Amino acid sequence: MATSENYKPKKICMVAYTFYETDNRVRRYAEALAKRGDSVDAIALSRDGKKPFEVIRGVRVYRVQKRLIDERGPFTYLWKLLMFFIRSAWLTTVMHIKQPYDVIHVHSVPDFQVFATLIPRILGARVILDIHDIVPEFYASKFKVSDKSWVYRTLLLAEKLSIAYSNHVIISNHLWQEKLIKRAVNPDKCTAIINFPDLSIFSPRPPGTPGHDDFVICYPGTLNWHQGLDVAIAAVALLRDQAPRLKFLIVGDGPEREKLKAMVKEQNLENCVELRGFTPIEEVAEIMNNIDLGVVPKRKDSFGDQAFSTKIMEFMSKGVPVIASRTTIDEYYFNESILQFFESGNANDLASKIMEMMRSPEKRCSLARRALEFIANNNWDVKKEEYLALVDGLASKKSKKGTLGQIAS
Repeated sequence: MATSENYKPKKICMVAYTFYETDNRVRRYAEALAKRGDSVDAIALSRDGKKPFEVIRGVRVYRVQKRLIDERGPFTYLWKLLMFFIRSAWLTTVMHIKQPYDVIHVHSVPDFQVFATLIPRILGARVILDIHDIVPEFYASKFKVSDKSWVYRTLLLAEKLSIAYSNHVIISNHLWQEKLIKRAVNPDKCTAIINFPDLSIFSPRPPGTPGHDDFVICYPGTLNWHQGLDVAIAAVALLRDQAPRLKFLIVGDGPEREKLKAMVKEQNLENCVELRGFTPIEEVAEIMNNIDLGVVPKRKDSFGDQAFSTKIMEFMSKGVPVIASRTTIDEYYFNESILQFFESGNANDLASKIMEMMRSPEKRCSLARRALEFIANNNWDVKKEEYLALVDGLASKKSKKGTLGQIAS
């Protein structure tokens, strides 16, 4: 299909309030398009040490706004979102006028970011809204607000309007797809694409790794409350005396970083818990080569219970055994033949399961082997054609002469 000699390259734009170099979902889409010959731009966030413009694996990355993940309240968070909205809308419009986009793929959070494409959409571009996290539930979890509050109801309305405006909606797991179909979207307009690992980055690690004396467990990702990292640190504290070789590596950054650092200090765990900052995906994959166990300690709250974690499948694709909290979403996709569950929020149960895995290399090998068999049929190389076909289908409907009437299509 897309690789044939007669294939006509398309012009695509990714817009995402994220750090492109560390966001696997955004990079996976963009690089799949660039690899087949499409012209791909990405508009994203910046952080210290990063250039305003960079080409990464054939994708032109424009970093339009710096961000420190230090939001302590909803208004600070909203202000940053609004500033990114304005900057990305301006750049997207200018670049579309210079050389029109066929498809603009907008990644949420927030949902209203999709309206930054208004002028290009009027002029003919087709728009995808990719909902990584369902915003009303995400906001309620992040800022501890009720689902009865006016803010929550406003976010539901924004979700509905954003979906109505978009030409197509991608949602990051099948449970959320069912939820959105019930409350906001026509089934024909919605596709579920989970965070399949990219095997060009997360390939099986070399035989014989890891090759160190410590037993290293690792969590890579954003440091949010719903990720349950305080539970994992508490579990490590419980094992301090009986498992002196145990080390816990936390790779990433986020709003809970300072709280977690304080917890490590209060528990005198500096020698066995290490917090690293943001790390590019390729380096995360290298780190996974040298760990013994992946841990995903998500809380089973209204958001975390149905939020799919790409970290699980990335561990699996490296041949790393995984412990994960028992949530609805993870039981939907996995079972205990390929990963070890523990009771969400229960540090004692997590400590018990870690100790069990430390004492049983046979179980670790069994889980890793079966996980690799699962990944052989569930990876981005196998599944990306669905996304490429979706882009091609939308691009083929791109109007040659944009009209205001197209907004309703």
